[in-house]
Amino acid sequence: MNQVLISEVGPRDGLQSIQSIMPTADKCRWIDALYLAGLREIEVGSFVPPKLLPQMADTATVVKHALTLSGLTVMALAPNLKGAEAAILAGVHKVTIPVSASEAHSWANVRKTRAEMITEVARIVRYRNENAPQVKIEAGVATAFGCTIQGIVPEDEVIRLAVELINVGVDESGLSDTTGYANPAQVKRLFRRLHLEIGDKAGAAHLHNTRGLGLANCLAAYEEGVTSFDASMGGLGGCPFAPGASGNVVTEDLVFMFEAMGAVTGINLELLFAARKPLQLGLPVETIYGMVPEAGLPKGFQLTS
Repeated sequence: MNQVLISEVGPRDGLQSIQSIMPTADKCRWIDALYLAGLREIEVGSFVPPKLLPQMADTATVVKHALTLSGLTVMALAPNLKGAEAAILAGVHKVTIPVSASEAHSWANVRKTRAEMITEVARIVRYRNENAPQVKIEAGVATAFGCTIQGIVPEDEVIRLAVELINVGVDESGLSDTTGYANPAQVKRLFRRLHLEIGDKAGAAHLHNTRGLGLANCLAAYEEGVTSFDASMGGLGGCPFAPGASGNVVTEDLVFMFEAMGAVTGINLELLFAARKPLQLGLPVETIYGMVPEAGLPKGFQLTS
């Protein structure tokens, strides 16, 4: 059976684009429940100015708590060197950096061109190498499948950007469907090209369910050899700087799909469903989604974890 890593991005991607601000204590309880269910990689927040994303103002505190969970890879997003310095100082194991293949989205998201972002990533890598060589850096190619601002994003530019990121020293580069534009054929094509160009440095598939193709796209990526997938409990999230970009792949549904296929995630579905309770308690006015938690597990379904 194949091993699949599910990386939970709800505490960052899930919370950054909703109006509610989840209290810090509730975030920590939610992360504890996710860990108890078997998740071993969680993106717990982002190091960005609180005036831009007040939902992320407590990230350093949340990182400190998450570091107490043995065996958990604690990740945080940083869009620039200042954020990366703060993330590394807080003690994260991995820094994630969004680098958009769409010039229009790059400017809207981080106020930098693609070329300027490559330079910024190189600065982050140098800082990491000099101060915390044990910290991993993943630079995901955002808007890899299309952009709500720019429209079509040429596939050659997506792959070229991933190669440039590897060349400046990041540990891995994955592909993100920031706006939910991807279809399974496109996912297969781009991940096949990515693996051919950068081999085992090809990172996670970060796919959204905006147009209902999230699970189909994850399956397409899996069939091309991808074994690491980002997902958000309850389907929360999206990019606040890409109009109409909503709906991450639902962690619960994704785990069920892989477990039903015989792939090992290390996650206990019943405990995962239970982790929805602290999420909902911390966000009482927000709607959370998920087909499998609502329908329940099929009769006779065997948990592998």
